[in-house]
Amino acid sequence: MGWSGGRRGRARLHPQASTQAQTRMEHSYATATGHAGLTERRSGLVAKVDASKPLRGLSLPAGGSAEAQLWASLLGAPALGADELATLSQLASLRHVAAGQSVLTRSTAASTLVALKSGEVALGLRTADGVFRTERIVRGPAWLDLSSAWLSGPHAMDAQAMGPASVIELPCDALEARLASHPGLAQRLIQGLAREVQALAVNTHELMHKDAPGRLAQWLHQRCVPLPGGSGQAMVKLTDRKRDVASQLAITPETLSRLMRSFSRQGLIEVAGYNVRVLDPEALARVAQA
Repeated sequence: MGWSGGRRGRARLHPQASTQAQTRMEHSYATATGHAGLTERRSGLVAKVDASKPLRGLSLPAGGSAEAQLWASLLGAPALGADELATLSQLASLRHVAAGQSVLTRSTAASTLVALKSGEVALGLRTADGVFRTERIVRGPAWLDLSSAWLSGPHAMDAQAMGPASVIELPCDALEARLASHPGLAQRLIQGLAREVQALAVNTHELMHKDAPGRLAQWLHQRCVPLPGGSGQAMVKLTDRKRDVASQLAITPETLSRLMRSFSRQGLIEVAGYNVRVLDPEALARVAQA
């Protein structure tokens, strides 16, 4: 089964994806996090630590290359200094969330900056009847909520784990107290917030001004992996459920199926199960820019 199966296309795009229900895309791309899950224990000690002790919950040596790479993924280049890494290691805590569990809720006050270390988390809105509407999928390492805690308000979105996930939390109050002595770290956090705002502006613009074929073409083109052999073709592996992708593109699953069939008839793609062979990446790019 793949994407082109009409009503059957409502099944999972990938057998490992979660089974939460989705419907449509909301126009907010604000991210949020929460406080469900299990706190990691190591050598009998709770991994959630105070600022006076080095972090052990990340399962990384403090200041080591693995930890440096993790923070570089979250905060960008250049690499953090040893003092900045030590500060983050002291403040950060790690918790594990099982598949299907809530990662955060909009009813919870935000007190930490939250990042996804590993795994996949769906961000969206949970309706009064318990249905979870996915807006986008976040794959670690990436920020889940870099803004809400600074505003001392609730999380802007709900989130739940699509599979086993590891979540890093930085207490906002303790971090703020350290920033005066670490201005470089403060600048990096500001840059991270700026990237979030920029992404929101771009996503909003595309939703308002691109038609559905253009949005789907761009979604596919961004995920193209060139095939070897110099054929000029590319492959897109489908790891998200059809409903998840449709929600991200602000269309229904039925519309998504029709568009995929249309792209196939135009000779742009071939769909085989969970793989999309892009026959003409340049033509697909032109549709995306139309």
